[in-house]
Amino acid sequence: MKKISRRKFLQATAATAALASAAAQSPSGAILERSNRISANHWGAFYVNVRGGRMVGVTPYVKDAYPTPMLEAMADRVYAQNRIQYPMVRASYLRDGPGADPTLRGAEPFVRVSWREAFDLVAKELNRVKKEFGPASIFAGSYGWYDAGQINNPPVLLQRMLRLHGGFVGGSGDYSTAAGQVIMPHVVGTLEVYEQQTAWPVILDSTQLIVLWGADPLLNCQIGWAPADHYAYGAIEELKKRRGRIEVVSIDPRVTDTARYLDARWIAPRPGTDTALMLGIAHALYSEKRHDQAFLDKYTVGFARFAEYLTGKSDGTPKTPEWAANISGVEASVIRNLARQMAAKRTMLMGGWAIQRQHHGEQAHWMLVTLAAMLGQIGLPGGGFGLSYHYDSGGNLTANAPGLPGITSGAASGGAAWLSKDANAIPVARVADMLLNPGQPFDFNGKRQTYPDIKLVYWAGGNPFVHHQDRNRLIQAWQKPQTVIVQDPFWTPTAKFADIVLPASTTFERDDIAQVGSYSRVRIVAMKKAVEPLYESRSDFEIFAELSRRLGFGPKFTEGRDTLGWVRFVYGEARKQAAQLKLPMPDFDTFWNGTGVVEFPIPGESRSFVRYGDFRKDPILNALGTPSGKIEIYSKTIEGFKYDDCPPHPTWLEPAERLGSEKARQYPLHLSSPHPKYRLHSQLNNTWIRRWYEVHEREPVWINPVDAEARGIRNGDVVRLFNERGQTLAGAVVTDRVRRGVVVMAEGAWYDPAEPGKVGALCKHGDVNVLTIDRGTSKLAQGNIAHTALVQLEKFGGELPEVTAFDPPKSAERG
Repeated sequence: MKKISRRKFLQATAATAALASAAAQSPSGAILERSNRISANHWGAFYVNVRGGRMVGVTPYVKDAYPTPMLEAMADRVYAQNRIQYPMVRASYLRDGPGADPTLRGAEPFVRVSWREAFDLVAKELNRVKKEFGPASIFAGSYGWYDAGQINNPPVLLQRMLRLHGGFVGGSGDYSTAAGQVIMPHVVGTLEVYEQQTAWPVILDSTQLIVLWGADPLLNCQIGWAPADHYAYGAIEELKKRRGRIEVVSIDPRVTDTARYLDARWIAPRPGTDTALMLGIAHALYSEKRHDQAFLDKYTVGFARFAEYLTGKSDGTPKTPEWAANISGVEASVIRNLARQMAAKRTMLMGGWAIQRQHHGEQAHWMLVTLAAMLGQIGLPGGGFGLSYHYDSGGNLTANAPGLPGITSGAASGGAAWLSKDANAIPVARVADMLLNPGQPFDFNGKRQTYPDIKLVYWAGGNPFVHHQDRNRLIQAWQKPQTVIVQDPFWTPTAKFADIVLPASTTFERDDIAQVGSYSRVRIVAMKKAVEPLYESRSDFEIFAELSRRLGFGPKFTEGRDTLGWVRFVYGEARKQAAQLKLPMPDFDTFWNGTGVVEFPIPGESRSFVRYGDFRKDPILNALGTPSGKIEIYSKTIEGFKYDDCPPHPTWLEPAERLGSEKARQYPLHLSSPHPKYRLHSQLNNTWIRRWYEVHEREPVWINPVDAEARGIRNGDVVRLFNERGQTLAGAVVTDRVRRGVVVMAEGAWYDPAEPGKVGALCKHGDVNVLTIDRGTSKLAQGNIAHTALVQLEKFGGELPEVTAFDPPKSAERG
């Protein structure tokens, strides 16, 4: 008998499973029955191709000139092998009730129950916990990139239900920008990280030097919070044509896709040293009198206090290029020449969010703004800084369009960290801290708060067992609540750690509506149900509506509308706005039964938008939202907080881990975990598209050839990465696109423990957050510090374990 390879065997069994699934879900319609229905999600707008009642793929929307190749995986989301088919309950929880041996979470089989029993269990448990412990013992987690749509928004619907139930603890801020969105209001009076940028046409016409500081627009603009419009790709394509006039510098430990496409000059600092590098540039500007003192005097406050620190007058250490070189690993001559070039040209500093996802990450964004202020070009065409060119095509053209509302939570909890005033909201990245330390105080943005004692966690949308840092610490924290409920279409690692699991439908199995382009708002698109829900899955709206009915407030939750009724309502609200703007919009039935798209015009003034242009013209009439109305290089507000880890001006603070530290003797490689190229965080990892990048079915890790040779590692080897927090396997990609001493492994690969539920187990697949630190950026923002982590790496010598990350858990019969 001929022996077949393991890979071929897995491919064959996967194909067999797919055929079996298809047979189980075979359409009743004839194969010649076809439809192409408009829809959208984070990857853009498209037409869903249905043949004989089965989704077979999507076709990009006709006006999307740069659709992402990830659209090819959309159909596989619907028919993924790990769809949650039925309501399920962890075996011992079903037998013993709340609190049943929580150490078995993640390891124990599940038992199938009816929807009726599942609804009864959830409603009974919500009522019990509220009665015995109060609403502040219920945590509405549900942070994450759930599918786009204004109605089937799981976190909002969950909060809406729990608000009507009496209250809950929620989260404020996000994992992407937590440090930035807390520090920036103190500096410039707004969140900034999500604001519209100077328009790309202005950049192309006026900018002479672009500095990409930890930003990779070509990779990240594939997706958006609202359906992506992909405008940035045309702009960057045009930028490449103008490379003779516009120089691009990329400051990053790796050569990004954007840097490679634009043939950018690469400056590769040690990770986590961005603030020190910026201080070295600032010192060169100041000592050579190349800074714009007139701008600083008119538009900023506190530069003189900062200058005392910069020159060493206040601490005895001048922040010279030589000082910065010693920390960052970038030569002093390179730092000094870059400072001169920045001052001599119209310069745009395009900062990425990665530089604030580090220990003391607040300082990097604060220092980037300070550097731009020293150059004196903020508010000038093509100059200054921008913090979201790499997000959702920041800098695209904003349409003259109404806003499309959605169903609301009605709760104060959640939302931006700066805006949240609810004491029952914790910074989202501190969820493990909260579960492990009930009743303990913590600091956040000038406030002293106390962690609640959480007895019940309800997670709908999101995947914390992939996106949260320090996986093994999270496993320990997850054993604290009495009950964990997860609502999702897929058996994610998070769902496997639940007590009660409810099967939600995918985007393509329900109706919804969306507005394309977070910044452009260029069109409203119908998200029409393409296929019937598989198995026993139900839409998020239907699940929460039924739970609300059982909890006694169904009519208040639905307001008398079903899903399509809500779609009709929010469209009508947008149409009222459009009428005030004198913009034509068809009535709902014409829209829904016709093309399903309403386009909005781009006014000419959008092409000339300059961020902070009005402020520069009149800083009194257009004062910023800071206490002084100006850019605050020194913040008296932060000074008043008296935090030992966040001084009142931009400061270099030693991070918990970095190259050049004593700890690097034990763990000599710095781990960088950027966003993946062919996923949206963890979304799509359970589709066939992972074959595009995996190495031996593992998440790839980039390693410099010199570091690889020192460890006897060749391209394609399976390696083990480890530190005191955990260990994981990965597939080696040996490349000179990453600096020596750094390894790069994208976040978002699904956690796959060799010993399910066990703290410290080897991850077989490549979850990078097994290795990262679960600690706040500082007392100010309490953001995550995923990019601050040292590791060691070695060739894996044992028998390669089978990847089971995408297998459903075992099922058990009712005891």
